[in-house]
Amino acid sequence: MRREAFAFWIRSPGEGEIRQAALPEPAEGEVLVRALYSGVSRGTESLVFRGGVPPGQREAMRAPFQEGEFPGPVKYGYLSVGVVEEGPAHLRGRAVFCLYPHQTRYVVPAAAVTPLPPDVPPERAVLAGTVETAVNALWDAAPMVGDRIAVVGAGMVGCCVARLLAGLPGARVQLVDVDPARAEVAAALGVGFATPGEAAGECDIVVHASATGAGLARSLELLADEGTVIELSWYGDRPVSVPLGEAFHSRRLVVRGSQVGAVSPARRARRTTADRMALALRLLADPAYDALISGEYAFAELPRVMPLLVKGELPGLCVRIGYGPP
Repeated sequence: MRREAFAFWIRSPGEGEIRQAALPEPAEGEVLVRALYSGVSRGTESLVFRGGVPPGQREAMRAPFQEGEFPGPVKYGYLSVGVVEEGPAHLRGRAVFCLYPHQTRYVVPAAAVTPLPPDVPPERAVLAGTVETAVNALWDAAPMVGDRIAVVGAGMVGCCVARLLAGLPGARVQLVDVDPARAEVAAALGVGFATPGEAAGECDIVVHASATGAGLARSLELLADEGTVIELSWYGDRPVSVPLGEAFHSRRLVVRGSQVGAVSPARRARRTTADRMALALRLLADPAYDALISGEYAFAELPRVMPLLVKGELPGLCVRIGYGPP
């Protein structure tokens, strides 16, 4: 078995490269994973790639197996699917998900990998981290039967939230985005679609995931009295104006942050992060999530692909990276 490994690094803001990576022998309780696929979390990884992590948030933004420091050089990413080549007998040969950067092979504690359910293909499992974020958001939002809900921002996170909400009995769920082409994705996810100007108001809950000030302002406008915006956007170093004047106070509106770094307080006493990840993977048995995969590129192409993503020259949602044969 080859003992070499290669990883994608951000050398400096806007510049990436492939580097050889150290690959230690797995110790007891560790696994050696050969990557099959990884996913590019378009919003967060674009922000990291352009050097947009504020100094005060650099520790909070660290990925579980990150190397280096922001703004660079840094090895970053957290949507890896691979197969266990060495490790405990119950994991050897199993396809697993791991919150690991883009790398061909890696050694991690066995507890850091989650086996894929048999009905979840590795190609789709790169979405596990995003579905996990959506699960946490719904635990924070606590939607109820028959609620009127808008999801503003049809990116990866917004689409995953919308798909989970599509199963809520009696609910009116609308995915809202400035790009009319996202109507096709909304249809595949089983929810309605509207542009911001056409969106239905009087919402009990609005989940905001557009990462724009205009999207947050429109989210507040779509609320019914005493409604809540669940803010999922990560703005990085960009200042955002929040319209808290006019009727914000008299209508008793709420803006509440949600972030996947910790389990929602609504479930924290009864669910671990491992429980949450296992749930996200079970949910990915749903083939509707395939609509979020918008292209695949070889690992060797990442230094070329990442700048195109940041510039918006590669359309779509989740870009999948393939690692080829062993």
